[in-house]
Amino acid sequence: MFRNYFSIAIRNLFRNKGFSSINIGGLAIGMASAILILLWVQHETSYDRFHQHADRLYQVWSNDSIAGKIRSMTMTPEIMAPTLKTDFPEVEGVTRVRWTRNLLALPHQEVKLLSNGAVVDQDFLAMFSFPLLTGNSKTVLKDPSSIVLAERLAKKLFKNENPIGQVVSIGQEGYTVSGVLQDLPDNTQFSYIDYLISYDREVMAGNIDKDWTNFSISTFVLLRPNMDAAVTSNKIKHIVAQHSVDGKTEEFLYPFSRTRLYDHFENGVAIGGRITTVRTFFLVAVFILLIACINFMNLATARSNKRAKEVGVRKAIGAAKGALILQFLTESLLLACIAGLFAWLIVVIALPYFNTLTGKQLHIAYTDINSWLSAAGFILLTGLLAGSYPAFYLSAFKPLAVLKGLNKIGNTLITPRRVLVVLQFSFAIVLIICTIIVTRQIQYGKARKTGLDMNNLVHVYLNDEMDKNFQLIKQELIASGYATSVAKVLSPLSENWAYGLSLSWPGKPAGMQVQINRFTEEGDLVKTAGMRLISGRDIDLKTYPTDSTACLINESAAKLMGFEDPIGKEIYDDPDRFHIVGVIEDFIQESPYMPVHPIVIKGPKNGTGTILIKLNAGKSLVADITGMEQVFKKYNPAYPLEYKFSQDAYAAKFGNENLTAKLAGLFAGLTIFISCLGLFGLAAFMAESRFKEIGIRKVLGASAANITVLLSKDFIQLVIIAVFIASPLAYWMSNRWLQDFYYRINPSIWIFITAGTLAVLIALLTVSSQAIKAAMTNPAKSLKTE
Repeated sequence: MFRNYFSIAIRNLFRNKGFSSINIGGLAIGMASAILILLWVQHETSYDRFHQHADRLYQVWSNDSIAGKIRSMTMTPEIMAPTLKTDFPEVEGVTRVRWTRNLLALPHQEVKLLSNGAVVDQDFLAMFSFPLLTGNSKTVLKDPSSIVLAERLAKKLFKNENPIGQVVSIGQEGYTVSGVLQDLPDNTQFSYIDYLISYDREVMAGNIDKDWTNFSISTFVLLRPNMDAAVTSNKIKHIVAQHSVDGKTEEFLYPFSRTRLYDHFENGVAIGGRITTVRTFFLVAVFILLIACINFMNLATARSNKRAKEVGVRKAIGAAKGALILQFLTESLLLACIAGLFAWLIVVIALPYFNTLTGKQLHIAYTDINSWLSAAGFILLTGLLAGSYPAFYLSAFKPLAVLKGLNKIGNTLITPRRVLVVLQFSFAIVLIICTIIVTRQIQYGKARKTGLDMNNLVHVYLNDEMDKNFQLIKQELIASGYATSVAKVLSPLSENWAYGLSLSWPGKPAGMQVQINRFTEEGDLVKTAGMRLISGRDIDLKTYPTDSTACLINESAAKLMGFEDPIGKEIYDDPDRFHIVGVIEDFIQESPYMPVHPIVIKGPKNGTGTILIKLNAGKSLVADITGMEQVFKKYNPAYPLEYKFSQDAYAAKFGNENLTAKLAGLFAGLTIFISCLGLFGLAAFMAESRFKEIGIRKVLGASAANITVLLSKDFIQLVIIAVFIASPLAYWMSNRWLQDFYYRINPSIWIFITAGTLAVLIALLTVSSQAIKAAMTNPAKSLKTE
């Protein structure tokens, strides 16, 4: 029986090559698009869910109450971790994680590598399932002078030698390799780690910050089995307040496996985050596949009259309805299998480009049996979905009506085929509108005034040698003409490394808590960064020795503090006092879509970590960069120079939105293409089925234009209906997305008119190509048999 069904399916496939090609092509593109999106979704949802104790792993978060609103953050005091371990029996393990970047070198050798690492507590490897290739996870970090290398770094440093017991230098300190860590997968938030060093070394050196109000590192907790996380979270709620007079934050435990996707909090409650984007694109995958299946359904039912007699004859000789359904499902499954092979080929070709677009390393796991089972299930589901409606539709024909020719399809206003076409284009138009709105929102953010001049501005992260030779580096860069200004500051201008809640000033209301960002400079910041001084001056230690305790504030800080004339006023940051010497225009340090926080820029007393360099615009950029590299090599020969343009760092703030826009645009294009492919097939069939009618109309005087309009108008009407359905849906969806941005566009009606017009024009071009072809046919050819 199945062999008979298969033979019939093969014959129908080759008998109708044109429609089969459209069906297979549409299904293949739809399946390939869905597979790419699902690979991305699977990767996103797998983040840090592979740990053995994932259900017991938590990150400590903090809630601040600022201006009546609760703000949640992942930073905690450095001193908190050991207290959690000793005072709370529910806690099995705890680790701090502090990011670090250092030059690793082998003593008496030329090998030197600048690498990313983390300072962690001994429990780190017992808590997280990062396997060691060599070493014992319970002891590798026990020695304060030990270091654990990732496999890739160990190979670069030691080639084929055994690294265990070897000494690696970081600055002036030596570390003994105690273990080799298997390279971390890219679906973990710790994927940047090339090496681990023990926090015990910091403890022994007395470098632990004991200020309970300074939130500077991440803290992770492993609860004991069967412990209630909610109860434990409530127990640690006031740990900061219990250890500090000024500590008013509340701590809570948050499942570590959720931090990647559910990191958006509102008033202390998790309301989503990246999961919204993941869910959206999962739905996009579903709808693209559905649109491809709708093409199949439409073309199958459009050709129903050609299959009607076959069904009538089979039923007349005793074929049951179930057997006919099985036959038609076999045909759809055959087409789905062929489309699946083409989809796999498309995915293999497109995956490297898709990885570049998304910044991922997605791959197909050929050795995993689950991948093959998933692929088989995916093809089976697609075949059944695409073939279900045609199978039930065709098998329902009554044999008597069919064989007498009484089974003609009426020209009713609403038919399943029309509904499916409207559904197809509705979704395509929604994607087009959303793509335009996301792109407009990005442009709106980029057009916002930054308060800085980032042209030819670069930043370099400071190390000990640079710090020691900073004045020499600065003088030579300016004297040689490679730079016009240089400043030593706390962080890159586009990053916020520090903020406080405890800063005070004369007249500050009692109990007021507000986030004030902290920044540091040693002079020339205003000139180097192209900031605009509203009043006063920049910090200048050469002219004013007391400027070590001076500070600048921005407009937002001046407004918050209520000073009519801020110059000379004092700000208190116990135990330090700072006097205001200047007020600068607000500049964007954090998100370009959010309000600017008040900021206090202090003198050098509080330390620096970055060098800002304004390259000489009068010279070529290549000459400036080459010269800058030579100067740094002269005064900092051990470290390869790593620099970044401030414009590039600022542009990275738009990364998530850019990715959303690119993916939405890509799949909007594919959706409209698949929809038009089906429309093309329907138009071709409509022209074929009305071949004689067109001939008669032409003989009676109808022009080619009249015929084209006649054949096109029904399809265009359906697309126009889709525009009216899609527009309010797209408006609602985009409005929800825009609510996450304080500075946001207001979608104008022209966006919807543009998207709708574009969809109608594309559909018109698709249909009219077939309509014009039919209209230009010689009527004698269609009427010669009459």
